[in-house]
Amino acid sequence: MTESVKTALLAGAALVLAISAAVVEPEARVPAIMSDQGEAFYPTFTDPQAPRTIEVVDYDEATATALPLKVQLQQGKWVIASHYNYRVDIGDRLTKTAAALMYLKKDMVRSDSPLDHAKFGVVDPLDEKASGLTGRGKRVTLRDANGAILADYIFGKPVESKPGYRYVRVPGQKRTYAVKTDADPSAHFADWVNAGLLRIASATIRKVTINRYNIDASGGMSHAETAVLTQENDEWKAAGEKLNLAAVHAMAATLDSLMIVDVRPKPPGLAAGLRHEELQLTLETALSLQKAGYFFTPQGRVYSSEGDMTVETNNGLMYSLRFGDVAAGDTKSGAPSDNRNLFVMVHFDPARAMTYGGDAAAGERTARELNDRFADWYYVISGKDFQNLRLGRGATAPAAQRELTPVSPHAAPAGPPQ
Repeated sequence: MTESVKTALLAGAALVLAISAAVVEPEARVPAIMSDQGEAFYPTFTDPQAPRTIEVVDYDEATATALPLKVQLQQGKWVIASHYNYRVDIGDRLTKTAAALMYLKKDMVRSDSPLDHAKFGVVDPLDEKASGLTGRGKRVTLRDANGAILADYIFGKPVESKPGYRYVRVPGQKRTYAVKTDADPSAHFADWVNAGLLRIASATIRKVTINRYNIDASGGMSHAETAVLTQENDEWKAAGEKLNLAAVHAMAATLDSLMIVDVRPKPPGLAAGLRHEELQLTLETALSLQKAGYFFTPQGRVYSSEGDMTVETNNGLMYSLRFGDVAAGDTKSGAPSDNRNLFVMVHFDPARAMTYGGDAAAGERTARELNDRFADWYYVISGKDFQNLRLGRGATAPAAQRELTPVSPHAAPAGPPQ
């Protein structure tokens, strides 16, 4: 056998062995940790209309509390199931969110070690066995009409030196990926609802009456003061008073853009009466009102712990806004804040519509619609919006600044709305 023949036979044997190895153990050519890189997370999830529930769970490290939000389709209506089934019209919000989550791919594998989860911020916020309080991510779960999971992610920190990428992990799995995505579903109530509450256009306002007073837990009243502002031809005035126009314009803008931070339900009996502009005193009603910072008098009037205001518009609507106590905090976390309870009612006065030259028929119809919407809820607004609406005592003051004189704890306030 010649040397050339021997060489050819050895080369052929080596080739056969190489092919056999590739057939028997093809993954040996790719490291195990890279085995699914580039694949879709959920390849069977292809219909953005399929989700009927989205659950978002964030984590507040300051209070070591998971913050869940759940949006769900119930009897053909979208509600925030985690917040007392508050009904919302989210339009195509859920579809867009689903589409953003539907095509996510495992772009780059970063780690197979659970020890790296905290570093990447992908610790499950619902994992009660996790020892640390830091490094928890945001869990986002989409379910179909039968409750089956369509997609389930834990979103972590942004990837360093990779703009547009975030660390992502599938719950229950060890592997962490760097994923290109701008999806970031919110766990905040206000980001999912149509948060505009009043939408009172500044140009429609004709009169604002602000009753500033404070009522303590025993029913004592102090610092009672009333400011009356009028607007005509885009000019604000207050009889005998010098206005801080920047503060007044901020108030008017807030009436148009006032945002809902959260909601609390009213008792069914109270809500039913408010739909007909009636407030009947029962033990349940009184306890509910008092808890939110509102008080009944023997004469059947309601006072608020932080005063009230009435806004009259050109179509005869009178919005009554009553400012209650500081809200207890997020419905789930209980975290302290300066958010404020707000009690809203609307009354239609045809005489005012005639005086202001507005559309009386539209005003009456709007009043019914608004009271039906407002009746069920104590709203929660931000502390900043509360300050803008109530107007600081420096916003309306006589040319010669007067000293405020505390009133008798049992004196009647200066005309809050009935």
